[in-house]
Amino acid sequence: MDAPLPQDHSRNPLTASQLLWAYRRGWFPMADPLTGQIEWFSPDPRAIMPLEKFHTPRNLKREVRRGRFEIRCDTAFDEVIRACAAPRRDEDLSWIDEQIIESYVGLYNLAGAHSIEAWLEGRLVGGLYGVHIGGGFFGESMFTRVEFGGDNSSKVCLVHLVRWLRHRGFVLLDTQFHNKHLTQFGCVEVPRRQYLSMLAQTIVLDVTWGRFSLDA
Repeated sequence: MDAPLPQDHSRNPLTASQLLWAYRRGWFPMADPLTGQIEWFSPDPRAIMPLEKFHTPRNLKREVRRGRFEIRCDTAFDEVIRACAAPRRDEDLSWIDEQIIESYVGLYNLAGAHSIEAWLEGRLVGGLYGVHIGGGFFGESMFTRVEFGGDNSSKVCLVHLVRWLRHRGFVLLDTQFHNKHLTQFGCVEVPRRQYLSMLAQTIVLDVTWGRFSLDA
């Protein structure tokens, strides 16, 4: 089941078509912040968010009901990915460099990637982005701008993403790596071989993104 990544895919400039080729085989790229070299990963185990078991904490439910943020889709993809690339308070380096940004923006222009965005008083204060293939959504990164009142904004975006994925008939939400932040939502790990089997069944599904709506 394992699909080795050909050497030429680690040396050539990153492109949208290369991203699709890799994701279909269970791989995703990250840029080494020190060397600028694109490295490819296929974790074992792999983290996924079971859509049917997604858990929304009580305080987050209240935040979503408040409707404090204006939630949009695909209106500022470039700004979202660049915000995700910005240094975090607890991190000095980012795996999202300019070639990563350009390749995912290229994929977005082909309708193969999407962003969910939280806006407050006309300012982008949080969001997330990921890749769409078949019945799968492959989450890449998320960000929150607390300094602009965006606390919990990325979590609200995640809730709306899951609602939309369920509404459209998606069957897989891939989160790549497991962390404590995602545990609260029901994130689990599966062996890579199991993940690749799920992936093969997912990418052949005819699932479209559609016109995003909060009424889903």
